Amino acid sequence: MKTRKMIRRKNTATALSAVLTIICPGFAMAHETELTPIVVTANPIIDRIRIDGFSSTSAVVTESQLHDQNAFDLATALRRTPGVQISRYNPVGAFGGDQGGGVYIRGMGVSRPGSEIKTYIDGVPFYMGVWNHPLLDLLPVNGMQAITVYKSPQPQINGNNFASINLETKRATEEGLHASGRISGGYFSTFIEQADLVGSYGNVDFMLAQGHAQSNGHRPNANGELNNVMGRIGVRLNANWSVGTSFLYVNNQAGDPGDNRLPVPAVAPQYNTQAGIVSVFVSHRHGNWRGGLRVYHNRGEGNWLHQSGLEGDQFNNFQMTGMRWKEEFSLWRGSAIVAGLDSDWVSGDVRFNRLPPAPRDSFDTPTFRVTSPYVALSQKIDLNENWSLVPSVGIRVYDHSMFRTRTSPHAGLSLVSEKLTLFGNVSRGINYPGLEAPVLSFLIPPLGQTWKQLSAEELNHAEIGLKLTPIDATQIDVSLFIDQVKNRFIFGFPPNVPPPPQFLNLGTYSIRGAEIAITQNIGRHWTIFGGLTLLDPTIDNLPYTPARAVTAGLNGQFGMIRVTIDTQYQSSVLALSRSRSAGAGNTERVDSFVIMNARVSHPLPFLGTKGEIFVAMENLLDANYAYRPGYPMPGRWGQIGIAASF
Repeated sequence: MKTRKMIRRKNTATALSAVLTIICPGFAMAHETELTPIVVTANPIIDRIRIDGFSSTSAVVTESQLHDQNAFDLATALRRTPGVQISRYNPVGAFGGDQGGGVYIRGMGVSRPGSEIKTYIDGVPFYMGVWNHPLLDLLPVNGMQAITVYKSPQPQINGNNFASINLETKRATEEGLHASGRISGGYFSTFIEQADLVGSYGNVDFMLAQGHAQSNGHRPNANGELNNVMGRIGVRLNANWSVGTSFLYVNNQAGDPGDNRLPVPAVAPQYNTQAGIVSVFVSHRHGNWRGGLRVYHNRGEGNWLHQSGLEGDQFNNFQMTGMRWKEEFSLWRGSAIVAGLDSDWVSGDVRFNRLPPAPRDSFDTPTFRVTSPYVALSQKIDLNENWSLVPSVGIRVYDHSMFRTRTSPHAGLSLVSEKLTLFGNVSRGINYPGLEAPVLSFLIPPLGQTWKQLSAEELNHAEIGLKLTPIDATQIDVSLFIDQVKNRFIFGFPPNVPPPPQFLNLGTYSIRGAEIAITQNIGRHWTIFGGLTLLDPTIDNLPYTPARAVTAGLNGQFGMIRVTIDTQYQSSVLALSRSRSAGAGNTERVDSFVIMNARVSHPLPFLGTKGEIFVAMENLLDANYAYRPGYPMPGRWGQIGIAASF
């Protein structure tokens, strides 16, 4: 991995050029000027906070940050991102059957079953379709060039969620063949191996990546293993049109070490996942008009084995088929129009292999279809030679095969100058009940068919903020936001709900919050980052929503030694996901914690431009911390490894 990246010298047009590039794709081609390059250190925590042409914000983690943070799965990749919290049990592997593998964004994604957060790979949805929530082990980070966290509803990007995460696979950026890989090992018999190959020859470009990680864990039954392979090939038919195909396959297992306040079970639970995606795409670019169509199919399973009591084994199988069509164009000066159509079909089945005398059973879910056309328009208006105004508006419409049609309008406004961008946006998020609703009705017969009376959950989001570059070496990002959740769906029995037992859309709450992030370059070789997130929900039982969370990072070089340090603080939080059951309480709480990690590397030029030997240490302060009571995370531990490229 390169220890430095080449960037263009920042000048007074940097912020304005970035916004205009997003708003009008042709602007960059027409106006971008190559300046004398200088060498600076990559940002230590996230690559950048991006404001798009619709005044929406997102956090981008690139391959450089994945490398510096020694990330080998999505939880380790995102746990330092401002506004993001995680839960896990083990050093390797995310136990998806309970609380052991979750990601939460600004208090969203805390419901189980079902989730307000959706996950995507190259824009294709990929999550546990039967229970309608992400499984982190399905989402490898090796082979990815960027991970983008959308912390609010952004209907111009995707829909049927309140927040989302998209993983973007690597692409060849220059002619020829390039390969890289790393191997590391350390405490708890942890072993990690990753390799990727990217190339471009004439009109053909391709990528192939493979990863493996395993660990016995820091206590009995905390073992985990991750395996994945992915690939892509694209062919440029002519100057305007390209076609291609891609695939991903994952096969993982994670143990449940159990609550250390209870006796160790004779046979520990496991959660094993296996899934794959295949997609075919066609894309075009004609000047300022570009777009593409992608058709995909994915299927997989998440099997919860050796459950407590008589529950035995539960086998969950899902499949999703759909398409993504998107066009971006400009019809007049300063305009940018985005339009498209998303359509997804999801189905699955569940088998309950309970232990005698409990009965075995199975259930085939119905097939849900969600089709959502969308259109959005932004317009750049030059106020004078220093300031531009960028208003935007758009809407996404949802047609569901079972539930009522809904809409997601959004609007934004940015005021852009050379060093300062002021922005504001409002949007509505729509999140339909998934297959978890009919599955729960099957498991709880008194609920009958009342799930059919549900409507979509709704989030009304508003945000204002700024991006300030007072000097070239300093970047400041500030956001103030409020999210109001309405129509959250629950199920219950009298007296918690009106008779008869039924599903209902019930309850409203709000979250007020603020995020501040500062990136500071110190000379040519050092960068520091600090991020603060404040969350204030109007209800006191919202889990994984810390009142205060701080992330800090430092990276740079002492001669030939490269050092990366990151620190995370999180205030005390409730720890268990929010049940859909009416009247369910949550009193489990984990204490606040501070953890610090570090990575030190030395280049080995004979192993290529990314050649190095490194040591990565986790929890340097040997803190006693957990994401769930009774599930302590490891103390101080680490790995030593080597990387190479050609």
